[in-house]
Amino acid sequence: MNASPRFATLAVMLAGSLALSACATKAPKQLPPDPGAGVGTNSSQGAMQGAAPGSQADFVAQMMGQDTIYFDTDKYNIDGADQAALQAQAAWLNRYPAKRITLEGHCDERGTREYNLALGERRANAAKNYLASLGVDPARITTVSYGKERPVALESTEEAWARNRRAVTVTID
Repeated sequence: MNASPRFATLAVMLAGSLALSACATKAPKQLPPDPGAGVGTNSSQGAMQGAAPGSQADFVAQMMGQDTIYFDTDKYNIDGADQAALQAQAAWLNRYPAKRITLEGHCDERGTREYNLALGERRANAAKNYLASLGVDPARITTVSYGKERPVALESTEEAWARNRRAVTVTID
């Protein structure tokens, strides 16, 4: 009598296992492309790749990495490379005069939270003031400081800290 319930339980478990394994699907041989991959480097390419003119995707494609500027340790001054990046941003913004942006100020992990929030704000404002000097209406620009709260590099190295000391321009849709 004890064998029958055990056999019935074993048979049900075996049938369930077979049913579940029959439903398994194989992984696709090739994954579909990333939606953001291959965004063009000029406005016609960006439009062909699905980036609407004046969109964040168009802005990033047009800037080719110049949507972010970098700072030295404990500094918020705009150097020559950053000036070129901000000039490219100003040209794009002047092409789309109704577009608004947010400048995000960031810092590396060193320093107190309060100090880094203040430094991030100074970095965002320095970029805002430079864009305004290039003819971008300051009313179109908001600033925010994330201090050390949103690092792009998590390591505690000079290279990682340098990547985290930045101001990022984000369009507001």
